[in-house]
Amino acid sequence: MLWLALALAPPVSASTPAAFGDLLSQADALRSADPARFEVLLARLTERVHEATPAQRELLDYLKAYRLGYTGRFDLAIEAGTRLFETSSDPAIKVRAGGLVVSSRAVTREFVEGLVFLDKVLALVEQVDDAEVRHHAWAAAGVIHNQVGQYAQAVHYVELLQADGVQGRTRCFTGVLRLESLGFLDAAPEDPAEFQSVIDYCLSQGETMLANFGRVHLAAKLAADGQVPVAVSLLESRLGEIEATGYPRLLGEVHARLARLKLSLGWREAADAHALRAVANSSGIANTQVLVQAHEVLYENALARGDAAATLQHYRQYAEAERAWLDQVKARELAYQMARHESLQKSQTIELLNRQNDVLRLEQQVAAKTAEANRLLIGLLALLAASVFYWAYKVKRMQVSLRTMAQTDALTGVSNRHHFTQTAEALLEACRRGGADAGLVMLDLDHFKAINDQYGHAAGDWALRQVAEACQAACPPDGRVGRLGGEEFALLVVNQDLASVVGLARECRKRIASIDARGAGHAFALTASFGVAGSRSGGHDFDGLLARADDALYRAKREGRDRVCVHMPGSHADAPSPASR
Repeated sequence: MLWLALALAPPVSASTPAAFGDLLSQADALRSADPARFEVLLARLTERVHEATPAQRELLDYLKAYRLGYTGRFDLAIEAGTRLFETSSDPAIKVRAGGLVVSSRAVTREFVEGLVFLDKVLALVEQVDDAEVRHHAWAAAGVIHNQVGQYAQAVHYVELLQADGVQGRTRCFTGVLRLESLGFLDAAPEDPAEFQSVIDYCLSQGETMLANFGRVHLAAKLAADGQVPVAVSLLESRLGEIEATGYPRLLGEVHARLARLKLSLGWREAADAHALRAVANSSGIANTQVLVQAHEVLYENALARGDAAATLQHYRQYAEAERAWLDQVKARELAYQMARHESLQKSQTIELLNRQNDVLRLEQQVAAKTAEANRLLIGLLALLAASVFYWAYKVKRMQVSLRTMAQTDALTGVSNRHHFTQTAEALLEACRRGGADAGLVMLDLDHFKAINDQYGHAAGDWALRQVAEACQAACPPDGRVGRLGGEEFALLVVNQDLASVVGLARECRKRIASIDARGAGHAFALTASFGVAGSRSGGHDFDGLLARADDALYRAKREGRDRVCVHMPGSHADAPSPASR
């Protein structure tokens, strides 16, 4: 995270002019510990920039770039940091600016660029005498390796920092980075006191933001240990302090975690509020787990409320966020491998050139042949990869096509009888295990043969498609529509009582009756007879449910068609209820 590396860089001394140098040192020291004071000092320094020496101007430029990153404008922070890295002749300033660029790239998920830039920064570390500046470079390395998913490598840089005897804000940072890295490795400390020790030390250094990231990790540990109320209390007691930092990523993570925790406690309204705050604070940071968690909470709560529109909206947002996050995980793994490959190639090239002093011409020939072999190898690999992807694509399309053909009724586009039966049996079994209600609606078009005979099979096919569309439009998202054969259709509805299923059947009847046959160039009326059966009266067996619905359907036919009959227990195989419209 950007806050980790941003918090580190040490103050740079300045001798003249004294007043400007003092303000500059104060701003440098307070940039993460007291953001409000830092803003005031930065404004005063900008007004008096004409008093600054060239070295002080560079430090002021760094602090301005830092502020851009702290306030979430990472693209501008990257631009300003890169410019300072390229123009400064001071290795210390270059390392600090480079660390800012690397950390910002980590947040914006530009891992290849960040890792390549990191190599440039680490190459300058040996030129810097100031231990705090070295720590800044190692911190940036730890952050980007953490973000790219190389947590063991991040721990390596943590160990470098600890071995170098870090103190002050750097020690605070090191402790928090270690907790984060070990958490990702599922190796977090067992004793919560170890978390609290890091938090207390950060507070002693005035590093409120870092301390609160430590509390986020502690809350995760407490929740994992089953102490969810304690975790909620820990974060809520510090919300005011956390909000005061103004750091979007911290706010997003805290609210997302509170949303998940409160949802697990059944506090749905509070969970919704935190989830919305998490989304708002993460709007400028794409493809994060924070967005996935927040949208998942909003989706689950909307589903629990029975708000179909909100459920669909939040589910789409949740699915998109999760897909983007998973794509990002794959992309960052590829980015790491690409960057490491590039770094390895550079290292090998340098080593090879060092050995070419005595046999330069021969080694140049070897290098040329190696490059040619690499190009050929890359070409072959690219061809192989393209072939694999092409055939995988072809096979996948064929599989999808065959599956669609096997499961879908070619005329109407709804499930065919075989697929509908399989799907219905699975859904009914799930309802049976969960103790949920289910209902089955069967419908048969009235006088359909007369339509075929009088207007032709093309008109009949048109009518069947219109009926299928009407049923699908009325069917809830978790329901299923299938064509059983001829002019017979069925709808399976789960998690709804019999009254709701009857209401669905009546809605379908109205929709079918409103179909305008003039769209097919004819003038005929379409009606259908419906039979409804519920699981509560006869169990969740599909065949039994179908038989009872069929019985009710033919009762509707006998009683005059264009109506809904409900199968009720008690007569003629549990005779159907009186017809209803």
